[in-house]
Amino acid sequence: MLFSPNEIQETVNMFLRQKLDVRAITMGISLRDCACADGKESRRRMYDKIMHYAGKLVTTGQDIEKEFGVPIINKRISVTPISLVAEASGEQDFTEWAVTLDSIAKELNVDFVGGFSALVQKGMTPGDQILMQSIPHAMAVTDRVCASVNVGTTKSGINMDAVKMMGDILKKTAEATKDRDSLGCAKVVVFCNAPEDNPFMAGAFHGVGEAEAVINVGVSGPGVILAAAREYKGQPIDVLADGIKKMAFKITRMGQLVGMEAAARLGVQFGILDLSLAPTPAVGDSVARILEECGIEGAGAPGTTAALAMLTDMVKKGGVMASTSVGGLSGAFIPVSEDEGMINAVKQGSINLEKLEAMTCVCSVGLDMIAIPGDTPATTISGIIADEMAIGMVNNKTTAVRLIPALGKKAGDWVEFGGLLGGMPVMSVSRFGCADFINRGGRIPAPIHSFRN
Repeated sequence: MLFSPNEIQETVNMFLRQKLDVRAITMGISLRDCACADGKESRRRMYDKIMHYAGKLVTTGQDIEKEFGVPIINKRISVTPISLVAEASGEQDFTEWAVTLDSIAKELNVDFVGGFSALVQKGMTPGDQILMQSIPHAMAVTDRVCASVNVGTTKSGINMDAVKMMGDILKKTAEATKDRDSLGCAKVVVFCNAPEDNPFMAGAFHGVGEAEAVINVGVSGPGVILAAAREYKGQPIDVLADGIKKMAFKITRMGQLVGMEAAARLGVQFGILDLSLAPTPAVGDSVARILEECGIEGAGAPGTTAALAMLTDMVKKGGVMASTSVGGLSGAFIPVSEDEGMINAVKQGSINLEKLEAMTCVCSVGLDMIAIPGDTPATTISGIIADEMAIGMVNNKTTAVRLIPALGKKAGDWVEFGGLLGGMPVMSVSRFGCADFINRGGRIPAPIHSFRN
């Protein structure tokens, strides 16, 4: 017998009761050969190329869902950072590029397109600056386009001029979408050490070192890991850790099967598998609840960072053991609005912004989907970004910031985004500022341990 009855029942439970899913299949497409001096012609080439490669992405995903019985929640596209493609056009506003991507997403029925992006960790070209300044309007007039800006790396340091700009840009984006609880900011990510093969939004883009077209897969299973943690209640932490690792191995194998099948059917390369515990607002699909099952009274209590470090590491180890193609972010996400347990932690006062920042030292992303008062100064937003970028730079890991300064809202008010983005109480921010520091501009040099040649 190939599979035992217990193994079959375990798999059935994963899908039906524990909310295991392929969170996203993301097709990455290079647009480097679409750049030209005529913006309209460049966008036409972009349209034709994306249609050529991704025309059957959604239907292929649906076919695999039916045949394999595996839920695939999102079908997405990521493209070469648009600042690199649009710069040759000489246009002074790149909003039209976002509009074109949005229309493509709607025509193909994909959930999101990532890549309205710029890589400015060491400096900014005119095209980079134009793209960044286009973000507020672009996010206001599109529904499915996501933006990201990489402002730092361990090798290059942190571009503080770009950090300062992003504080202003987030405020403008919030203003441009204030009628929707500043929803536009939920589609904007600021990165340090951004991965070029990330299938998760809003930070996905197709890196310049990637192939012509690839399929990257993001697998998520907080409910499955929660069930595994419950099996080891009262056991020593190393025993619990081993159980989580073994379960992560099983989840990864499923994701690899789906990814390779999708790539083969679409005639493109299989890129990477990202095994990340990406929660949703649904009960039972929460990273915070896993931490509580480990013995933490409420997410944010003493011991939270240690438990999260163990969880993230075991997920990575289980994934690497199962696949040679693990990449992207891989680990544990701790978004607030997208995690029912995190929302509850904010409500009960067990977690705050400062504790979340500490937790980002060991998770796989950063300060994610956090609503802050709408009157927070742009320089304070930049200071929060700078702190998070520093954690990524010094620790040689990916960190990101997705803050929503909710216009007209104060600490304790509720903001609602709907769907997978969820909703949450607005979190308070320190009343002490950092304007003099942020206004210095310049660049924070790379740390000494970056010199590894």
